[in-house]
Amino acid sequence: MASQSTLTVNRQPVQPIESKVPEVNASFWLIKILATTLGETAGDAVTMSMNLGYLVGSSIFLSIFLVAVACQVMSRRFHPLIFWSVIVATTTAGTTLADFFDRSLGIGYLGGSITLVVLLMASFGTWYWSQGSVSIRKITSRKAEVFYWLTIMFSQTLGTALGDWVADPKTGLGLGYEGGALLFAAGLAIVAGLYFWTKTSHTILFWTAFILTRPLGATLGDFLDKPHASGGMELSRYTASLVIAVVMIGCVLLMPQKAEQTEA
Repeated sequence: MASQSTLTVNRQPVQPIESKVPEVNASFWLIKILATTLGETAGDAVTMSMNLGYLVGSSIFLSIFLVAVACQVMSRRFHPLIFWSVIVATTTAGTTLADFFDRSLGIGYLGGSITLVVLLMASFGTWYWSQGSVSIRKITSRKAEVFYWLTIMFSQTLGTALGDWVADPKTGLGLGYEGGALLFAAGLAIVAGLYFWTKTSHTILFWTAFILTRPLGATLGDFLDKPHASGGMELSRYTASLVIAVVMIGCVLLMPQKAEQTEA
């Protein structure tokens, strides 16, 4: 009888554990693009419009990021407002950090992009070596969550540098903000096609799309607030940031979101 009872218990399916990251769907990507665009306009508003500079701006946004990510890591379940607050913190910090490296330190857009690619790959490699996976379905410990947010920070900073390099006519590809946005949107369309019509790893496709949405948002943000002479619409950075923030918060509150499910 004991043996039969054991077999019965063993047949029970493994119960899924609720993650603290949201399920990846259309609303996730919409909010992510809004967050990355907000990061560009808000970051530029602090460093350029307020004339605080890239170092001071980076210090401010890194402090906000540390507080926000601490709240996220210490929470026991998925909270949409906390999660997306951390994402916005990484996009604003990524914007000012990339500008600091590229412009203040004189590395240049290409040099900054290459440096950040190396850092991002190192983060992925260390995460995989430590946890055996970089899938968002395997974020079931605080250690994995720390790797997740560190990787996101590097990807957001890379996205800013990459977006600037693609758009810049002097030291980059010179596609401009509209051309850069179209290029990255095309890249996302290819990723979507691979997701629906091939058996390419969903983990690889997720991180590829996650990285590509950052330069897309960066070029969209620059297109909104840069001067007409530089190919932008010359909108107020404060106004653009406020409008994007209101739309994003509305999406977070109104669009249904639930935590990603995973197995122990």
